[in-house]
Amino acid sequence: MSSAPFSEEEIAKALTDLPEWTRTGDSISRTVQAPSFLAGIELVRRVAEAAEAADHHPDIDIRWRRITFTLSTHSAGGLTGLDAALAREIDRLSAQS
Repeated sequence: MSSAPFSEEEIAKALTDLPEWTRTGDSISRTVQAPSFLAGIELVRRVAEAAEAADHHPDIDIRWRRITFTLSTHSAGGLTGLDAALAREIDRLSAQS
């Protein structure tokens, strides 16, 4: 997966494929409402495994059952294919909760 920064056009296209995600500057984020606190923690664990496998790690904010994932490729100075790929994986894992 490329870690080259996306153009504005590539970011717009990626976000049309990621309707639950919102862009703020050089990052995208999504908040997931888990059915219980423990289900939210389990989701975070599964996302952590996927992030380790991809060697690309989100910022994660846990507030009871609300988990916010924020993605950016800091080393590239913006959004890249790594962010879009991990966002899709987070969407897939969230759907299983």
